[in-house]
Amino acid sequence: MTDPADVPVLDVRRMSKVYGEGDTAVHALREVDLLVRRGEYVAVVGQSGSGKSTLLNILGCLDGPTSGRYLLDGLDVADLDERQQSVLRNRQIGFIFQSFNLIPRTSAFANVELPMVYAGVSRRDRRTRTLAALDVVGLSHRLDSRPNQLSGGQQQRVAVARALVTRPALLLADEPTGNLDTASTDDVLELFDNLHATGRTIVLITHDHEVAERADRTVTVTDGRLTEQAGARP
Repeated sequence: MTDPADVPVLDVRRMSKVYGEGDTAVHALREVDLLVRRGEYVAVVGQSGSGKSTLLNILGCLDGPTSGRYLLDGLDVADLDERQQSVLRNRQIGFIFQSFNLIPRTSAFANVELPMVYAGVSRRDRRTRTLAALDVVGLSHRLDSRPNQLSGGQQQRVAVARALVTRPALLLADEPTGNLDTASTDDVLELFDNLHATGRTIVLITHDHEVAERADRTVTVTDGRLTEQAGARP
């Protein structure tokens, strides 16, 4: 029997994505292979139009490939119907977005708690896990603060806490520092470093090579192909 710890979190095999048909077809991804093992911190780098956004959408189960296979934590996503993919997305992926995607008139606590409400977690467990997640990101003292009462860096920390509460197999971060100043960027990237040190699996999508250098491994997307896989840290 295979040890669950040996099952890759992401296993992408010869995956392609084509939009349109015939002469107007756009090949957004071309036979991509990508393996991310448990506990890895991988940065996916690419310029606008390179295919990294398409890759993000497929990894996040927001879109499907035209061909090839995608296994998330050992499950072939193509074998799941739309409802099952939605459940998988909610439980196994913690999303962190450039624009934070927090509910404006809701407290930090309520924003973090929300994914567990959808997952049917009991109120007692929701409270315990929400408090723990906000403590991890250093915001246990701002439970009642609404997003407009927080700095950009603090809002992103709330978003990270929200991504953590479902105990996902993967943290998928889309340009998480894109709306932050230099100091807040450093704070959020340090938080990612700390999460990685505790064994979290992180895939970070970015166009910023300095941000990518914080990861253990960098994958570069160019014209829909993975053209480089290299260690970023010494």
